[in-house]
Amino acid sequence: MTVKSIDELAPQLANCRAYWLSWGAEGRGEDDLTYYRSGVAHAQLNAVIRLRDADRAEEALARAGRELAGVPWMWWVAPDSAPGTGERLLGHGFERVGAMPVMAVSLDRVSEVPTPPGVEIEVLEGDDPGTCAAWVRAYGPSFGVGPELVDTVVGLEQEWARDPRAVRFLAREDGRAVGTSLLFDAHGVAGVYLVATAEEHRRRGIGAALTAAALEEGRRRGLHVGTLQASGLGAPVYARMGFETVAEYELYRPPASRK
Repeated sequence: MTVKSIDELAPQLANCRAYWLSWGAEGRGEDDLTYYRSGVAHAQLNAVIRLRDADRAEEALARAGRELAGVPWMWWVAPDSAPGTGERLLGHGFERVGAMPVMAVSLDRVSEVPTPPGVEIEVLEGDDPGTCAAWVRAYGPSFGVGPELVDTVVGLEQEWARDPRAVRFLAREDGRAVGTSLLFDAHGVAGVYLVATAEEHRRRGIGAALTAAALEEGRRRGLHVGTLQASGLGAPVYARMGFETVAEYELYRPPASRK
């Protein structure tokens, strides 16, 4: 079912869960405890993303520790997580390290965003290692994916390249990759992920143009609502485009004994 209003939060959260669960190459679960494990040594790529049953919190904490042992990981407290999840995590030694707004926009109300002069945005196609490596190297610095992780992440991105729900966008200037974005079409909304711009090319509107490209593809597919989770750097840009904050994820880091 296509979502019509940005006030319909559940499909936006479901889109986010579906996107991150697709990173679960080494393991994933979507029952009382929703988690994904990529196996990559990067906390954003291994996480619990929802706890549904407060009465089973102790069991869930133990299970998360087992399923995510050996890799850095995070616990996202979703707007639809069991009440009191954050407090329980704090009581078990977790550290609240931040929050991430969920922002949404009606696709027929997105402000027009021009592509900066000299920049070209293309749909990145193909699952060969060279194409996927160029993609990972383009967004890697913005998301903390260091050179030592690139080869491992490329293998995961080859799977993404075959997923019909995902469309990858790459910005180039003078032939060099300078930015990325990804549309994830699931649960009736256009999810936007991996919006990144090379540091020396920021503040020129490239990230906004890449976001607009993903949203336009969503509109072309007949979707009506765009949704994303914003960083502190990106939130003002999205607000200028017409996005509104509709919810928030809280982010927690496990204590050393659970890492």
